[in-house]
Amino acid sequence: MPFPLDRPRRMRRTEALRALVRETVLSPDDLMWPLFVVPGHKIRNPVKSMPGVFQLSVDELVAEAQSGWEAGVRSVILFGVPSKKDAVGSGAYDEEGEVARAVRALKKALPGLVVATDVCLCEYTDHGHCGILKPPRAGGPGQDLTVDNDLTLPILAREAVAHARAGADIVAPSDMMDGRVAAIRKGLDEAGFDEVPILSYAAKFAGAFYGPFRDAAESAPVLGPGVPKDRKAYQMDPANGREALREVELDLAEGADMVMVKPAVPYLDIVRLVRDRVNVPVAAYHVSGEYAMIKAAAMAGWIDEERVTLETLLCIRRAGADFILTYAAKDAARLLSGARR
Repeated sequence: MPFPLDRPRRMRRTEALRALVRETVLSPDDLMWPLFVVPGHKIRNPVKSMPGVFQLSVDELVAEAQSGWEAGVRSVILFGVPSKKDAVGSGAYDEEGEVARAVRALKKALPGLVVATDVCLCEYTDHGHCGILKPPRAGGPGQDLTVDNDLTLPILAREAVAHARAGADIVAPSDMMDGRVAAIRKGLDEAGFDEVPILSYAAKFAGAFYGPFRDAAESAPVLGPGVPKDRKAYQMDPANGREALREVELDLAEGADMVMVKPAVPYLDIVRLVRDRVNVPVAAYHVSGEYAMIKAAAMAGWIDEERVTLETLLCIRRAGADFILTYAAKDAARLLSGARR
């Protein structure tokens, strides 16, 4: 109906009316909190490029998770930062390593907390890549090393099993190797963990928004002779949307229970494409660069941090994400629960 019969503003007059017809709702239950675990005791190292984010020893990580729980955060995802690294990332599947110990401690302290673990090798390799490096094929183009997809798969499966054995509720492969979901599903099932779901980083783009994360996880590629300077050979090209759907469909065919788009805000079109295509839970990762930009602008006095944070997360939900991985999870949960910082 044309104006004056049709007046959409009628339903915007009061907060109660707006709430009554609100199409998208954001709650603390929609948030998963990334946490970084390091060796040691009473360690709480601030990440300079991510205000409010810390590298935490297991004891401090448990305390941090408890404060998040009190704010309403019901799920976390863990990233390990080991003291020693090697060419094959053997620390990734160490059952006495940082992540395994953190999982056990969290499940003991907070049995109701959903604990997911990142499954990748970049934090554990001395070259900073997500898989095993191999020399170029004889007669092939270039002299750079490349990530050997198929040699990497058994290590990823072994890492996932180690995390499941420690008590992880979800394993989340982020490496972008072809076939990793099938390898991990097979490894979990054969080890008796057929009920542990896989949250696949299905559409992970080789974008420019990960810098602060690599500070926190100490996972930037290490420059050296022949070592690839970036991850463009295995993470997705930011220009491609149809390819993201292909990656999602392949991961689901291999046994993924949930899929993720990473980053979130610059890729909301991809979130919507995926949401419209599949009938499984869809996650989006509000990554370190997105978080850091909000923090920096707020510190400069240019934006209202609380409003911008909640609006950003709400828009990710509106695009179709069922839940969001975000470093702002605890603060957002407090705000959504009505508490102020």
